[in-house]
Amino acid sequence: MSETPASPPGVDLVRLRAHLDRELPGAVRGQLRADLIEGGRSNLTYVLSDGSSRWVLRRPPLGHVLATAHDMGREYRVMTALRDTGVPVPDTLLLDPGTDVLGAPWYLMEYVTGTAHRDAADLASLGEQRVQALGRRLVDTLATLHRIDPAAVGLADFGHPDGYLERQLRRWSKQLAASRSRDLPALDRLHAALAERLPTSPAPALVHGDYRLDNVLVDDGDAIAAVLDWEMSTLGDPLTDVGLLVMYTELAGVGGGIIPSAMTAPGFPKPDEIVSRYAEATGRQAADLDWYVAFASYKLAAVAEGIFFRFQQGRTLGAGFERAGEMAPILARHGLNTLKEN
Repeated sequence: MSETPASPPGVDLVRLRAHLDRELPGAVRGQLRADLIEGGRSNLTYVLSDGSSRWVLRRPPLGHVLATAHDMGREYRVMTALRDTGVPVPDTLLLDPGTDVLGAPWYLMEYVTGTAHRDAADLASLGEQRVQALGRRLVDTLATLHRIDPAAVGLADFGHPDGYLERQLRRWSKQLAASRSRDLPALDRLHAALAERLPTSPAPALVHGDYRLDNVLVDDGDAIAAVLDWEMSTLGDPLTDVGLLVMYTELAGVGGGIIPSAMTAPGFPKPDEIVSRYAEATGRQAADLDWYVAFASYKLAAVAEGIFFRFQQGRTLGAGFERAGEMAPILARHGLNTLKEN
């Protein structure tokens, strides 16, 4: 009998195989192996294979983990609820909320074939018209998510929309404080400006929380095959998703590629087209969008500092984390410029 492949950090293949054989008997037929998917900057994602079938496993990062930022049960629940809606998601297979198997909660889902576009040159190779159509499809899928009645899919209690923006700003300030290893005066100024200008939220909706091009898989026909990375999903202000998508579009390619460059490809919708198409599809007017774009900058800066903190501790997996420390000052300036707080 051949030896079991080496377990990558974060996955114990012996324990995992025993657990899968108990919970999903017969599903794994050959020797199990796990490969880390590079490129993720938050939760860890692995492709499992047994020689004939593939699955995807998600678990929190190793080491320093910010409270509520890596909720496996939340991701699993929302994808399960959205399975029969117009929002494409992978089929969910198994949730393990305990720590006995991998030392942290984790879940298993189907493997969906598709491309997560990060690079501008690769996306541009599709041609301007296809890129434009894909960008519009990305906006339309977000609009579909925001039109879903949460109660109709069993998610009426998935969050607390009242006071959502105030809580979000407080939450990300706490996350930043928990990962702070240096002075960031511009980011502190951005927080103060956001707190002073807090807008009134529109009617609540299901919010993805990290909606961008490289968090969807695109099939060979340019259709969105799956929306991924639901770890920050909740019921809340849908304009936070719009502001985040606009921010990623405005800063595409910044930080030596830490922010993916794909949205700079010719044909990809500009921020004003994103906003107008979303408004037409949902009937929601994107008022005070500058605040939401600036808040997205602050939120991503807090995420980047968490990654930078773990990198300094030697607790990251994969390549590219060494540049995470560059992002907070860049994002703080972008947020302040958006709010005209120069």
